[in-house]
Amino acid sequence: MMCCENNRGKAFWIKRAIFFPIAITAGVLLFTWVVMLLWNAILPAVIGVKAITFCQALGILVLSKILFGGFKGSHGHHPFHNHHKDFHKKWMHLSEEEREKMKAVWKERHSPEAGNEKCC
Repeated sequence: MMCCENNRGKAFWIKRAIFFPIAITAGVLLFTWVVMLLWNAILPAVIGVKAITFCQALGILVLSKILFGGFKGSHGHHPFHNHHKDFHKKWMHLSEEEREKMKAVWKERHSPEAGNEKCC
């Protein structure tokens, strides 16, 4: 039996499909509330702007995302995300002996006997 065997059933995926949208929504609402509180606590006294509502705070967050973050997402834009491409290039240039040696080292590092009981 492998240590990383995937025995997740239908109930797991249903729970995940319900939990993640709720968690994301709660996070956005909490972050919006914090922005509103900070704005209303600091900016009216410092620069004399009006206090904002929850909806205005959400609008400011959306506007800042558009202006500073865009909607491209962050996948693939960090140098770490291209690590698999570099590895693939190196792997393709290895001899068959070097590949077998690398596979053996990988198996040794990730085996349960090596102290990695929980590898996933």
